[in-house]
Amino acid sequence: MAQTTSRDNARVRLGAAGAAVTVATVVTNALAYVVPMLGARRLSAADLGALATVLALAAIAAVPGFGLQIAVAAHRARNGTGDTARLGLRTAAVTAGVTLAAAPVLTVALRLPLALTLLLAATTFATVFSGRWLGELQGNQRFLRLAAAMVGVAVGRYGGLVAGLLLGRGPEMCLLLATLTGLLALPLLARLASPPAQPRPTAPATSRLPAVDPEQTRPAPITGASRLGARQVMTACGATLAMLTISYADLILARQLLPAAASGAYAVGAVLTKGALWAPQVVTVLVLPRLAQGDRRARLVALALILACGTVLVVSSAVGGELAFRLVGGTDYLHLAGTAPMFAAVGALYAVVFMLVNDRVATAARWPAAPLWLATAGLAASATFIAPRTLTGVLTCSLTAAALAAVVMAWLVFGPRRR
Repeated sequence: MAQTTSRDNARVRLGAAGAAVTVATVVTNALAYVVPMLGARRLSAADLGALATVLALAAIAAVPGFGLQIAVAAHRARNGTGDTARLGLRTAAVTAGVTLAAAPVLTVALRLPLALTLLLAATTFATVFSGRWLGELQGNQRFLRLAAAMVGVAVGRYGGLVAGLLLGRGPEMCLLLATLTGLLALPLLARLASPPAQPRPTAPATSRLPAVDPEQTRPAPITGASRLGARQVMTACGATLAMLTISYADLILARQLLPAAASGAYAVGAVLTKGALWAPQVVTVLVLPRLAQGDRRARLVALALILACGTVLVVSSAVGGELAFRLVGGTDYLHLAGTAPMFAAVGALYAVVFMLVNDRVATAARWPAAPLWLATAGLAASATFIAPRTLTGVLTCSLTAAALAAVVMAWLVFGPRRR
């Protein structure tokens, strides 16, 4: 009876954690969408283009932050502790330094104001450094605090931009405010990630037990656990970059290979892909610490949940394809309703792939994202040289690449014996 109650309580806590992380993800995405919506109404076309370009560069520059988070989370889950301050500071400083060095080139090549590219380096530092505390919270499975930290990062990253746009300021002032709010969010993250206070035990007055060295009461580190360093962060960064690249490769190819109207239609359909991709990502966030500990049951449960979510989304898009395109793009795109299940299937397959890539990163596998780079190259080659240059042709290539990547990743995770 007690064991059943304990399991029920664990399920309730896990459900609450999942709901909190889901809400945090929705808030983050909502703030990210508010910025271009406000910018379109508050800025001139030239200023909007400059701000959108800088935000795209900021998304690329934030990749080391995601890599840092994954590396720290996996290490914390395996070891329970470890110094992440210097590694986090070094990762953020190097990323900001590279961005700063590239500022003159970006200014000339993309016709941007120098002030914007210089501020990009500052806001990049705050975004990347926040990955340290997010990783600690995720690795320690403190998911409610992780959700609060995710909201704090989102408000810090986009809050200044929203405030600047509402005040009618230009791109430079908006990005300056975003830099300030991003830096101000860091102390909040540090507070959220601080270890919980442990009550100091007091021995009864009549106790005759000998004093215990506190160093001897600490849990022993897991045998064979690797030290957290730049190599782990670089591996996680490479995997994150591969996931980002393959998820946008079809959009880029559609822009290059299709007429303008067809390219725009593909972009509308890709919204369904992104929805199916990101909808179950909360499962990956919650299961990552268990993956780092080699929990096979957690891996199977996570995979089943993601497959179930993807199946529901694909079936729903098949039944309500017209409604989906009406909501996403309007009545001009209703003729694409028949492709809705294919767009959703691409995202559902990539959701599976991304969970398996995270599993490979968490278990310190070599070259965890190699299949994704190969799939991206195959997608580009087939869409350029083999498939017809139509929306359906590019979409078929994307679906095939996603399916092959899922099969290869599943074989790598479940096929060979895990050492």
